[in-house]
Amino acid sequence: MKIWPKACSQQEVTFLEELEEILDVIQASQFVTIQEPLFKQIAECISSPHFRVAERALYAWNNEYIMSWIGENSNVSLPITFSSFYRTAAIVVLVYSVVKAFMEMNSSMFDEHTAAHKSDRQHEKKKKSMKNCGKKLEDLELKRGLRLDGVIST
Repeated sequence: MKIWPKACSQQEVTFLEELEEILDVIQASQFVTIQEPLFKQIAECISSPHFRVAERALYAWNNEYIMSWIGENSNVSLPITFSSFYRTAAIVVLVYSVVKAFMEMNSSMFDEHTAAHKSDRQHEKKKKSMKNCGKKLEDLELKRGLRLDGVIST
């Protein structure tokens, strides 16, 4: 994970292919130790602006053996990868199938993360709206200040 080729999409695809082959033979104890950085990297790949990288990252969910690891460890994999599904517009069909698989694996946890994601989005919108209001208020105060100083005639 430390030497992930972020600058070259073709190398990222190759790394994802190799990673899938490794995950096919990995032991449970080894998987548990790498799962957090692994899913963080997969989430980044799912959100990649490069279609092939995002597509290849989502193809891991087509592998039954890897799906068994994901299912057994959904308490780690789902929270990490969840928001990346919503940032990926180019490969909606693949994202849909992965989201559906997570819903079937652990629907209560999926519902929790859906609600948290919606809450975060609403918070971001409010924050952006307040920032815009503050900017407008500053502009208005600046104009009023200039008018009161006589710089701008009324």
